[in-house]
Amino acid sequence: MSAENPVKATERLNRIWARGNEFLGTELPIMCGAMTWISDPDLVSRMSNLGAFGVLAAGNMPPELFLEYVHKTRELTDRPFAGNVITIAPNYLEHLEILCREKVGHIVFAGSLPRGSEVEKAKASGAKVLCFASTSSIAKRMISYGADALILEGSEAGGHIGHVSTMVLLQEILFNFDEIPIFVAGGISSGRMIAHLGLMGAAGAQMGTRFVLAEECNAHDKFKQVFVRARAREAISTPQYSAKLPVVSVRALNNHAMDHFGELQLELLEKLKNDELSRQDAQFKVEEYWVGSLRNAAVDGDVEHGSLMAGQSVGLLKKVQPLREILQELVDEADAGLARAEGLLG
Repeated sequence: MSAENPVKATERLNRIWARGNEFLGTELPIMCGAMTWISDPDLVSRMSNLGAFGVLAAGNMPPELFLEYVHKTRELTDRPFAGNVITIAPNYLEHLEILCREKVGHIVFAGSLPRGSEVEKAKASGAKVLCFASTSSIAKRMISYGADALILEGSEAGGHIGHVSTMVLLQEILFNFDEIPIFVAGGISSGRMIAHLGLMGAAGAQMGTRFVLAEECNAHDKFKQVFVRARAREAISTPQYSAKLPVVSVRALNNHAMDHFGELQLELLEKLKNDELSRQDAQFKVEEYWVGSLRNAAVDGDVEHGSLMAGQSVGLLKKVQPLREILQELVDEADAGLARAEGLLG
């Protein structure tokens, strides 16, 4: 359990970050997005201990391992953190059961839309529920299900993404839903951007790519160094070859893994045509590919053939830094951004 002092916001920032901090139980309403193989107990607890908010990634890991992750995270921090469950993962329901049984304080539903009964189950455990919203109709549905907060994530983000940019979603969702806190994700790397999102009404921000370059992140050094060298335009999204096999687009740095995914889609479409497997099984094969491919890169360091999931903000990142330094930098930039805005308003 860490006894170190968390990074603190300024008085000026606290005026626009109060809602997000209250909801998360933090000093900074900055979430580290759940990245499979990366958002582990070490990174999650470190985020929370420093006053921000860690989100533990379940991916499709064996349930017993996810339970170990929850226990280990609790050993490392007594501050709030979330568990992220992927609704299209084969082990999803077991992961949700673990979070509810262990009474993790916040639960994030990702992947696709959760059922209303699943949101109710999470809330009945005492957890605060966060759901992703990529359209206003989805936002309305998640609120009607009882979501306590929304995460608006634009297509600039890394990993599994929707089809609409953050810029448009801000206008479609953030500007039109005031009843619950909304956290913004996708393409964010600077404190100044977080400050301006706060002025627009956002409760806080979620970032993933920026925190891959934290010294405390256990991703392989080769994985991190590719991020340091990358340009924004090199983080591309995967296409869907046919409506017969709906796949969620994935944004990653272009390498052999992206080519292999195209080949996998063609192979699965052929098997679907020949009735050799169901569409659901084909979609599971897609998820298995990405989970395994990401592990090859992030854990084993195979940056040629493993998936390099990264958001377009990767082009703004220049170096590996201690997590405390990153968070302090975000706070300093945010405060300077607010000061500049105040000056422009006279």
